[in-house]
Amino acid sequence: MASIHGQVLSDTDSRLVLRSRLGAITLVLLCAVQFLDIADAAIVNVALPSIQHSLGFSQQNLQWVASGYILTYGGFLLLGGRLGDLLGRRRLLLTGLAVFAVSSLAAGLANSAGLLVAARLAQGIGAALMAPAALSALTTSFREGKDRNTALGAWGAISGLAAAAGVFLGGVISQGPGWRWVFFVNPPICVMVAAGALALLGKDRGVAIKGTAFDSQGAVLVTGGMLLLVYSLVRAPIVGWGSLQTVLTLTGSAALLIAFARNELRSRNPLVPFAILRVKGLVAADLTQLIAFSGFFSMFFYATLYMQEILHYSPLKAGAAYLPITAGFAVAGAIASQLVTRIGTRPVVVAGCLIAGAGIYYVSRVPLHGSYVSDLLPGFLVMSLGAGSVFVSVAAAANAGVPSDKAGLAAGLLNSSQQIGSALGLAILSAVAITRTNDLLAAQVSHFVAADAGYHRALLVGSILMTAAAVLALRIGNTRNAAPLVMVNTAPAPESDAQGARDGRPPGAAAPVS
Repeated sequence: MASIHGQVLSDTDSRLVLRSRLGAITLVLLCAVQFLDIADAAIVNVALPSIQHSLGFSQQNLQWVASGYILTYGGFLLLGGRLGDLLGRRRLLLTGLAVFAVSSLAAGLANSAGLLVAARLAQGIGAALMAPAALSALTTSFREGKDRNTALGAWGAISGLAAAAGVFLGGVISQGPGWRWVFFVNPPICVMVAAGALALLGKDRGVAIKGTAFDSQGAVLVTGGMLLLVYSLVRAPIVGWGSLQTVLTLTGSAALLIAFARNELRSRNPLVPFAILRVKGLVAADLTQLIAFSGFFSMFFYATLYMQEILHYSPLKAGAAYLPITAGFAVAGAIASQLVTRIGTRPVVVAGCLIAGAGIYYVSRVPLHGSYVSDLLPGFLVMSLGAGSVFVSVAAAANAGVPSDKAGLAAGLLNSSQQIGSALGLAILSAVAITRTNDLLAAQVSHFVAADAGYHRALLVGSILMTAAAVLALRIGNTRNAAPLVMVNTAPAPESDAQGARDGRPPGAAAPVS
């Protein structure tokens, strides 16, 4: 039996199934959180030239308008996910929304470079608090089986849709009302989502923690280790993989995370109970998503560079080129969520990775002066259908069999795999692209042709990463059976990338920070 707003419900109660109004509205509410988090990582890129001119950013520091958000978002995800379990998911969701709204307002009002970067760092913390809280609320609200798979299908589709839509919206806003509105659009949305959360999500007290029972040492170690890891991956393409800075930061990150693991094994009340890693298929699912996101983001970064640098698309036109991808993700989400219920997660993930890899490979073969309709669009659509299926089914696999009191931690792990995968993919593929371009320049090939070859080589490696993700996916659990209903409210429970390329910098980053 479960209770919701003081009413007793049986395990067969259907108030939070998708065919009910409450279930559908709750799903839209929680997916809006994911859209907000992912889109905000992409929407600012097109506005970077205007931001640099308006606030007098140096070339060295402009990078942190984009990277600052990614740094704290990835660094605080595990802590945010676990705090949702311990303190209550609705409470963490509302806290994250408040931090995100206030920091977005501060970013829009910023009159100096330092204030804007500080606001972006705070935005990332807000996103790290609310994203795992929303996902764990979703997974504990719907019956494992068709309803949960459909809900996770929508969540997974939103991840890709938001990444594509963010680029387009950034171009529309920055060329319309101005770059400050890239941030001003967030607070009203946060207020509406918070009002919806208060109305739809009952209070959940989380797991009671008393005094020293909270693993503060573990919290410091894991957050420090994750921050340093993401920082290392963001900076490696700029300062070089073999540089002293990269070696020291990666070593420091490894030391902190090893110390964290030792602390958790000895702690009587660990922040991250390692027993969750014994949930069948969870580790494989998270690793699959990490590698898949590494390859998936190559499409956005390098296809954008190709369109702007080679085909001379404006930022707005390049962003609009991704609109069909949003439709592909929506279709993939609907189909994959049904397939997961019938044939299980494993075959859907494997097939999705291979299909997405084929789409990225197709784009990697586009000629120097290709056309959008015949050369880019087919690959975009194939990639979106495959990647959309992957993110839907991986989310279902990663959350299957996770106890409700660990759902926030599982959500934090899944979201961390996205952020680390994106940073890792950019770091690896930037090195590949730059190496290919420099080799051709050394052979007296024109810069125009050499840059194009670098973009295409990175896309080729991206397709290989998607194939590697398919191999990893063979180890995930094949989830499709229904499980008892668990209610969430039970009381006890770009300066553009193209400009960067012209300056010799890797995609997605401004000039190095000294």
